[in-house]
Amino acid sequence: MLYVILVAAIIIFWLVAVDRPILLVQFKSGQITKHKGHFPATFRHNILDISKRTPFDGEVKVYQQRNGTKIMFSKTIPKPTQQRIKNVFPHQSFSSNGRKRAR
Repeated sequence: MLYVILVAAIIIFWLVAVDRPILLVQFKSGQITKHKGHFPATFRHNILDISKRTPFDGEVKVYQQRNGTKIMFSKTIPKPTQQRIKNVFPHQSFSSNGRKRAR
């Protein structure tokens, strides 16, 4: 019985504590150093254009939520640059897996 509780605790810890973004992009001096996940071509083009104009270091993460996507930035990315990236973010390319609820 104890092993069942231990396995359940490990599974709950993994679901809560492990960071699982659907897109992770890391920048160094305005260049993409690493990306993981689905990276739409238009978003990649726009984000490279923004990073060439105003070089920055940091990372951008995109998370899938029930009602859509959430984009998160590291603290090293300036606020005006964050807003420019949010403006070109393609929400339709990251559609949710579940059905939309009728109201």
